[in-house]
Amino acid sequence: MASRSLSSVFGVDRSLSGKSWKWRGGNMDLGEATGALDDVVTQLLLSRGVLRDDLERHRTPTLRAFLPDPSHFRDMDVAAERIAQAVMTGETVTIYGDYDVDGATSAALLIRLLRDLGHQARYYIPDRLLEGYGPSGAALVKLGEEGSSLVVTVDCGAMAHEALAQAHAAGIDVVVVDHHKCAAENPIAAALVNPNRLDESAEAAEHGHLAAVGVAFLLAVAVVRTLRARDFFVGGQAEPDLMALLDLVALGTVADVAQIRGLNRAFVAQGLKVMSRRANVGMAALIDASRLKRAPICSDLGFALGPRINAGGRVGESTLGVRLLTTEDPHEAADIAAQLSALNEERRAIEAEVQAAAEAMLDGQHNRAVHVLAGRGWHPGVIGIVAGRIKEKTGKPALVIALDGEIGKGSARSIAGIDLGSAIIAAREEGLLVAGGGHAMAAGLTIQADKIEALADWLDARLGAAVARAKESESMPLDLALAPGGLTPSLVDALEAAGPFGVGWPGPRIAVGPVRLVKVDVVGTDHVRAIASGMDGKSFKMIAFRAADTEMGQALLHGSRGRSLWLAGRAKIDDWGDRPQAELQLEDAAWAD
Repeated sequence: MASRSLSSVFGVDRSLSGKSWKWRGGNMDLGEATGALDDVVTQLLLSRGVLRDDLERHRTPTLRAFLPDPSHFRDMDVAAERIAQAVMTGETVTIYGDYDVDGATSAALLIRLLRDLGHQARYYIPDRLLEGYGPSGAALVKLGEEGSSLVVTVDCGAMAHEALAQAHAAGIDVVVVDHHKCAAENPIAAALVNPNRLDESAEAAEHGHLAAVGVAFLLAVAVVRTLRARDFFVGGQAEPDLMALLDLVALGTVADVAQIRGLNRAFVAQGLKVMSRRANVGMAALIDASRLKRAPICSDLGFALGPRINAGGRVGESTLGVRLLTTEDPHEAADIAAQLSALNEERRAIEAEVQAAAEAMLDGQHNRAVHVLAGRGWHPGVIGIVAGRIKEKTGKPALVIALDGEIGKGSARSIAGIDLGSAIIAAREEGLLVAGGGHAMAAGLTIQADKIEALADWLDARLGAAVARAKESESMPLDLALAPGGLTPSLVDALEAAGPFGVGWPGPRIAVGPVRLVKVDVVGTDHVRAIASGMDGKSFKMIAFRAADTEMGQALLHGSRGRSLWLAGRAKIDDWGDRPQAELQLEDAAWAD
């Protein structure tokens, strides 16, 4: 029987996954009631930190309500003036992007902006394997030699001190548009626009959770405003429709796992509307290649569209994402989208091999606060995904390193409350890394092979206590509890009204029960599915993804016959068949008898 107390939801202090179930906000035990769905939405907003007198702004997040004045950001006006000057004088401009979704969407946004302003920008996306992350001095100098007097880096550059110094010496202006953590000393640049620069204003620093594509959008607003002030649009040049770029902002924001709160939530909410209109032929082709038969929702951006863009940078050609998102040719778009889908399948196979090898090393790391796993022959393009899987499996931060000779490329993923980006920057300053940086939940690094063990020890010493505290206080926040009969399509619709959801604005999690499992089996490779039946005579389908080998999965498969359970997870619509039904995506369970 689960450990029980009166202060926990359904009295669960220790579930099958070892967590206590706690209310995220106030007690929302609905039982079988479904008539107070408006109150559910209000409760969801309040439990996510919305003040009662600010509820209406958050019910329907718009840019008008959340967009700050771009001039609040340091160097924003300088960057806008420099880009406006390049547009008006016809300078050659290159957009230098990162190879992930945030980098691709940021680059595509600025390319499309400049195109709408009558300016054809070039672009440069480094090869992940051959060049690595961020701008290189050699690449920047070469771009200058090829005629670019202005280079705008997006989703990279904040820590590229040496590369930007080389560009400066070669007479190339570089505008940096980034969101990653910065060092105390900023690199030499014509402008550095980054809400996470350490000397940022308080108003702008409040937007440190923006993805790079969100910062790029603010720069687009500033550029258009600057050109308007210079009467650029008086002679017949049409002003760009900036709202039409929000599909790119939504995709980059969600795929980069940025916190979906405040301005980001408005970006995603409005961007999904733009995406549904399919005006961007590349985005439309990507949706079709993802086999979506409806307009995308927030989760599709992270699990269907984003991985395909990422696949180009991970295991294929790094420019495919930008090419797709900037083309106006439907045939080219369909061809690129098909290539990305094929590369995504290839990525899945490579990822499975690396994940199996990395998980085999976990047995010797039970006492580690941060799992540091390194192997030769591992593809650097999938190590970030594998690090995320390891983190989810163990509940601890994970760093996965692909070794090539005496050098390793690493990617890390963190847990809530552990700032991994700051730790990696500190490790670099300690001389443990060749290079490294990132943000709170994700980081990347380059390391000499003979320093990996020292880094693991150093991370344990620095983060051990914080990880232990995070693990001890681990709980599953729940938004409402109900009997099986309360799990209905109308409830799911009401819950979705408080979206879009993501990191920082978590999707509603419900508790249902008590139930007995009528049928339990494994579907796919490791997913557990079942039919749950309640004492109220109502039943529903549930599925627990990648759970077959977990303690919870084994208990459901082999120990649930004749026993009662409480279930916790996400309510979703199963629209397979003639009549949509509500189902539960199971995340945890506890014995009820």
